[in-house]
Amino acid sequence: MPDSSTTADTRRWWVVGTIGVAIGVALAVWFGLSASLGEVTWQDTGYQLHGDRAVDVRYDVTGATGRPVTCTIRALDRQHGAVGTVQVRLPASKQSTTHHVTRVRTTTAAVTGTVQSCQYADAGS
Repeated sequence: MPDSSTTADTRRWWVVGTIGVAIGVALAVWFGLSASLGEVTWQDTGYQLHGDRAVDVRYDVTGATGRPVTCTIRALDRQHGAVGTVQVRLPASKQSTTHHVTRVRTTTAAVTGTVQSCQYADAGS
């Protein structure tokens, strides 16, 4: 016949272990969801110069679906100085990644166009 104190100790450790594993799984799920839903990312995919006064910037935006995004797009000169900047609000989408083209008007000739930043749009804007 097994000792009742040994059985109680074993059962207690099984309960403690099960609770520990459950907490670990919950934390892993929480960290995973917060990492995948928390950020907007973008990737420049190209640009096209239009003389000395404009550049079209092509880019993909990836983020959580159903939320509008605001991006800042810049045209740069040979010294990497900004010669044109525009903020564009992208509507909420059902896809996680969307492709966009934004025209940036310039004050002088640009040699490239790029996305400076993207973030979720404020609810009030």
